[in-house]
Amino acid sequence: MKTKKIILIIAVILIVSVIIYFESTKPEVGKISRDTEIKIQETSNLADSGRIAIKAEKYERAKELVNPEGYINIDNITIAENLGKKVILIDFWTYSCINCQRTLPYLTTWYDKYEDDGLLIIGIHTPEFDFEKDYDNVKSAVEKWNINYPVVQDNDYQTWRAYNNRYWPRKYIIDIDGFIVYDHIGEGAYEETEELIQELLKERSIVLNITSEVEEEISVVKADKPESGKINTPEIYFGYDFSRNQMGNNEGWSPDEVVTYAFPEKIYPNKFYLLGEWKNNKDNMEAISEESVVKIKYDAKIINIVAGSSEPKEITVIVDGVETKKIEVSDFDLYELNREDDYAEHTLELKVSKGVMLYTFTFG
Repeated sequence: MKTKKIILIIAVILIVSVIIYFESTKPEVGKISRDTEIKIQETSNLADSGRIAIKAEKYERAKELVNPEGYINIDNITIAENLGKKVILIDFWTYSCINCQRTLPYLTTWYDKYEDDGLLIIGIHTPEFDFEKDYDNVKSAVEKWNINYPVVQDNDYQTWRAYNNRYWPRKYIIDIDGFIVYDHIGEGAYEETEELIQELLKERSIVLNITSEVEEEISVVKADKPESGKINTPEIYFGYDFSRNQMGNNEGWSPDEVVTYAFPEKIYPNKFYLLGEWKNNKDNMEAISEESVVKIKYDAKIINIVAGSSEPKEITVIVDGVETKKIEVSDFDLYELNREDDYAEHTLELKVSKGVMLYTFTFG
């Protein structure tokens, strides 16, 4: 009996240790990249060498943009030419990403508000899907979201790798001395981020010995703010290269092949199910039947789909057995399929015209 108790205690200790380990390896969302033991206003008054020496012990130096494939809103730009002149916010994004789209109103507001005070924002557009590599697609997205700051294309992930990044969106802020003093993954922490921008712009004024009255009021921005704890369905990918075991059909994936799918008897939550003929592509499923069907049981308030077609096509949206609308799909982009007043479980069925390519479901 004692032996069993000892074994049980050891097992519990091991489980707790594993949990603590994995929690410690999670990225710290919204945390300044090093503890803010450096007080910006205090160090800004130090001589250059003293201030920089203190920062060098705490922060990494900014990395340069690496071989951008294209520029939007500017002919050319480098980090180096702006060091010591601007406070620089680097934003890694990709235009069909719903998380990125929900941060863009904040970024555009900050740029319009603080550009004259010395803030430079550079959008690093690193594509998730092949269609996001297209210059014209990115340019259209920049215009759609009223982005006035420079955007550079990072199609080969070279700048992404230089910053050791793994997430969309992700923000890095570089101070007047060229150090990365802030690092935020994902959405949120908007007030904290704007407050830091204000402090860094004040530091810039002191270091450069210029007069600049930085507005201290926090911006009121109209944008979706999902309650992530209430979204119980994760992002769901269709392409075989993105497979996360989220297909519910017994037929499964057959790379680069056309497969005829049938719904199984039982439909489980948080998986997608196909009916009809579908071409299995690396990053999408392409409808081959005249009217192919996809079904999913999800738990959220909003459901979107990333989709596109070489010519305008139609998707019919059916929610909980009721047809709610038809969507014309042409541009490769994110489309909102359904929005409810509150978070709840729903069954969504899409009747998809031949030629439409589906990439991912996202939720809000």
